[in-house]
Amino acid sequence: MAADSSNQNRTLPATPRKIERARSEGQVARSRELGHFLALGAGIALLGAVAPQLTRWLATTLAEALRFDLGMVADPHAMVQRLVALAGSFVLVLLAVGAVSMALAVAAGLLSGGWNFTFKPLAPKLEKLNPLAGLGRLFSLEHFAQAGKACLLALLLVAAGAWVLSATWPDAARLIAMPLPQALAASGTFLQRGLLAIGALLALFALVDVPLQRQLLARRLRMSVEEMKREMRESEGNTEVKGKMRVRMREIVNRRMLAAVPRADLVVMNPTHYAVALKYDEAKMSAPRVVAKGADLLALRIRDIAREARVPVLQAPPLARALYAHTDIDQEVPARLFSAVAQVLAWVYQLRDAVAAGRPFMAAAPVPAVPEDMDPLADPPTAAAADGAAA
Repeated sequence: MAADSSNQNRTLPATPRKIERARSEGQVARSRELGHFLALGAGIALLGAVAPQLTRWLATTLAEALRFDLGMVADPHAMVQRLVALAGSFVLVLLAVGAVSMALAVAAGLLSGGWNFTFKPLAPKLEKLNPLAGLGRLFSLEHFAQAGKACLLALLLVAAGAWVLSATWPDAARLIAMPLPQALAASGTFLQRGLLAIGALLALFALVDVPLQRQLLARRLRMSVEEMKREMRESEGNTEVKGKMRVRMREIVNRRMLAAVPRADLVVMNPTHYAVALKYDEAKMSAPRVVAKGADLLALRIRDIAREARVPVLQAPPLARALYAHTDIDQEVPARLFSAVAQVLAWVYQLRDAVAAGRPFMAAAPVPAVPEDMDPLADPPTAAAADGAAA
């Protein structure tokens, strides 16, 4: 069992059913680098779009914050009110930036793994407390790949930051001697340059990380031969269960069919092998309809129910065999059997009228003619008979 569950035996790609089950458990490919890139890219775009307005707002806010008069110095509450007002302004700006960042984080998740909402990852799992399993995850290939990627990204970000600082350090040192508005504008330019360098690195890592996360997820969901066979058995269902379901469905159909026998007009039988119950309502049906049929024991059951309900039972073996072979339940009689069925129904109607009038009925039961090719037990015509018919 342990060997079956090892990654060495899991060489088959995951089936759609396992992928869907993994999604329901919250296992989807997510790229943090893509989220970081989108958030930083939005920050750069926002900074480039509103840099002049932001610079003026910061200069005005700082100038207002650093302006004091005698009344404000004498009234400490006025200082508190100004501080609250300034803090509220900064909070509104931070909330706007936070809302944009949250929207971009959701967009990054949708781009990398699609929409997937589930609470299953929040459920407690006792296997996560197993130290051996934790060591296995710690020294797994996926963990090493994630750690190596994080170390490489940190190293490149430090290098990019050092390069930007070394390139802008002389200009940044001159900010001290500039007036406040010009210093803020120049600082925004330096900041935007550094963010562009970091954004380019994050874009490169996002391009690599999105397919990497999908490949790692596919590797984590790989299946062994035994898992594949077990899933196929589960999807196809247990043979015994399916057999019991078929028997149950057959019982339901037979029970419903037998319930229709007392409302039939006639039951045609081949004494002990076949029984077919017919119903004809001229106002509702265009042709006689088969409401029940059965063979062997079921045929005898149809006969007994018909006799209990005083439904006429006619012995007509060729017609019974033809109806049983060429019709289904709730299906109209084939056109080639109309004549034979009409003969037996006419006899039934005459019998019913005689019984209703209280007079004896002496007419013999008809022997309907059935086409030989409609009777499964009819002997095929011989070659000599066929030649004679042709002559």
